[in-house]
Amino acid sequence: NILLLSQIKLPPMMEIITAEQLMEYLGDYILDAKPKEISEIQRLNYEQNMSDAMAILHKLQTGLDVNVKFTGVRVFEYTPECIVFDLLDIPLYHGWLVDPQVADIVKAVGNCSYNQLVEKIISCKQSDNSELVSEGFVAEQFLNNTATQLTYHGLCELTSAVQEGELCVFFRNNHFSTMTKYKGQLYLLVTDQGFLTEEKVVWESLHNVDGDGNFCDSEFHLRPPSDPETVYRGQQDQIDQDYLMALSLQQEQQNQDINWEQIPEGISDLELAKKLQEEEDRRASQYYQEQEQAAAQVQVQGAASPASARQSGSSERKRKEPREKEREKEKNSCVLL
Repeated sequence: NILLLSQIKLPPMMEIITAEQLMEYLGDYILDAKPKEISEIQRLNYEQNMSDAMAILHKLQTGLDVNVKFTGVRVFEYTPECIVFDLLDIPLYHGWLVDPQVADIVKAVGNCSYNQLVEKIISCKQSDNSELVSEGFVAEQFLNNTATQLTYHGLCELTSAVQEGELCVFFRNNHFSTMTKYKGQLYLLVTDQGFLTEEKVVWESLHNVDGDGNFCDSEFHLRPPSDPETVYRGQQDQIDQDYLMALSLQQEQQNQDINWEQIPEGISDLELAKKLQEEEDRRASQYYQEQEQAAAQVQVQGAASPASARQSGSSERKRKEPREKEREKEKNSCVLL
């Protein structure tokens, strides 16, 4: 979205674009953005970063792994995914900061990233040292009290750090948002599914940690949604889609975690392929069951009458047919080594 607002130009009248096409546009942009007049060392370093970025570019379709630190709005633990932002020259911010005036929280959190702080809390709870136990409790309370991943100190720092008119990425609640600053006020680009038909609603102000901002048009004039009920239903659909996506990502991660230590030595390629295929079939079956259960829960919540329940049941049967075909297709597939 940031590149579309500033650098990348799509063909006129284009309303729909596939993820594959978008990845091609991003890849071409990265190649075209290569600096022309740089030293040999800088060129080699840039090409290495470009190669690393291309390797994880596909993750933009599902999500990138970033790990915040609580000491600054631009302080993240370095991960390979951060290269994408550096290479595209896109600033990345967050607002999950510790207030430096609260000494006990500052001491408990320290310079930890989020992942490190979670590990520290677990370690402190198991300690026999009462001081460490207390420190772990303070850190845990901080995470619980700032579950929205934005503090007022962080909001103040964000407002000060973001430049007027700057286009940047804001990370919060495991989501990335396009953010800008207009006349000293921060705004987030509205991308929720519920606003799909609200053409005049473009930006939402970010002025508190509770998330109830004011909606504006492209010129930052106040523009409330024309149908709040439609927006609410769309937002609920977005939550359901996020849940299904989380299940999919979790299953994908599990598929990558094959325990190679349990595979006996001297196994032939054919036997190994069979074992891998059996494991893939098992996990695929489990994945479809989870999706069906999640879809069934959504239908149960949305059912209002016996008639609607019968309609949901028939649509569920229709959805099962392609899934059965997909399972049959997976059974007929093989692993190439």
